Amino acid sequence: MKSLLVSKEHYDHIETEEPAYKKMAKLEEEYGSSFYLFNLEKLRENYRKINYAFQSRYNKFIIGYSYKTNYLPYLCKELSKLGAYAEVVSRLEYDLAIKIGVEPNKIIFNGPLKTEEDIFYTLNNKSLINIDSHYEIEFVKNYCKENPCEQVKIGLRLNFDISENGISPLVEGNEVSRFGICVTNSDFNNLMNELKNIHNLKIAGLHGHFSTSRRKVSSYSKIAKTLCDIAKGYSLDVEYIDIGGGIFGEVPKSLIDHAPTFDEYAEAVCSIMNEEFPNSDEQPALILEPGIAMVANTFSFVAKVIGVKTIKDNHFVLVDGSVHNIKPTMHKKNLPMRILRQNEENSNKQRNFHVVGYTCLEKDYLARDLYEEIPAINDYMIFENVGAYTIVFNPQFIRERPAIVAQDKDEMFVVRKKETITQFFNEDLYCF
Repeated sequence: MKSLLVSKEHYDHIETEEPAYKKMAKLEEEYGSSFYLFNLEKLRENYRKINYAFQSRYNKFIIGYSYKTNYLPYLCKELSKLGAYAEVVSRLEYDLAIKIGVEPNKIIFNGPLKTEEDIFYTLNNKSLINIDSHYEIEFVKNYCKENPCEQVKIGLRLNFDISENGISPLVEGNEVSRFGICVTNSDFNNLMNELKNIHNLKIAGLHGHFSTSRRKVSSYSKIAKTLCDIAKGYSLDVEYIDIGGGIFGEVPKSLIDHAPTFDEYAEAVCSIMNEEFPNSDEQPALILEPGIAMVANTFSFVAKVIGVKTIKDNHFVLVDGSVHNIKPTMHKKNLPMRILRQNEENSNKQRNFHVVGYTCLEKDYLARDLYEEIPAINDYMIFENVGAYTIVFNPQFIRERPAIVAQDKDEMFVVRKKETITQFFNEDLYCF
């Protein structure tokens, strides 16, 4: 059986002149026996690669980073410095963007649930907003009535068929997406005519985000082409075409083989945009809302080995961590990982074992069926590619949330402290 552990060279970024094990032991003294490592240079590299792939092919390109994927404030602020807009799906995320200094006109407000207060606040701030449902349009109409001298700009998130050869590419095998305004319903034409007849309202953008299982380049081509066709079909002078997010990043081959590259996505989409809008002076902005592609490979999770046990013929390695820390969807694939051993002498006794977590759930497996020398107590296991959704989906279940330690070249510093009981049971929330 082939080992699923990555090579030592993969971890050069966490090593200095001292051995990696000693460095982890020092970090444990300060932050506890489990914590996240956040690689800032990798984040910047991801941003530069995505931005170059698209902007080199289509000049009016905007990255709207998906806050819901990982809304660690330090991370969001770093991307804002690089030039990313904030793509948010709640007032909580919107307020975070404002708090860390994002200009309101560089916030894109999406999401299926917006209150009238949310919409009024967003329009007052001149942020971009993509309307998801008919009920939101009523709030927009109210705003237009109350502000008759203001030109109000909105985007529409549209729902249309992106199937190929009759097969839907949507996640979970869904035939239709539940999001957006359906363009094939009989009242869509009436809706468009109604909006165009509001004297101080402009449909400034069209948005198409679909969660697909394979994230194929052809899906993004179809989204871009359909949005362009609708813009032209309804004679809309759009200021942006927003193709949503969900593209693959630089995924380890152990997880996904032959994932499309940033250049492949960019070539497919930008060629359509250039063909549909050949006059550079009249080209709308192209917006991409990456999340996983931007942050997945920027985080690793370090967990100390606490115990090892054998039950019948099964070997279990217990670490100070949980599947919730690395795989919030609890998928069965093993992430790229490495063992940092206190004793580097290899016994060559390779065995099959599982890595399990601290919860009382039988399904709390961080990894299954590894074939290596079984780790010893006080060794460390490092799980890679854990930057997407883990921070936002990590529940306060049984244990406090671990610290997040950022590394910027040779400097290391905390960007989220380890949670304490006072923060876990916030006295402003709980009644004792």
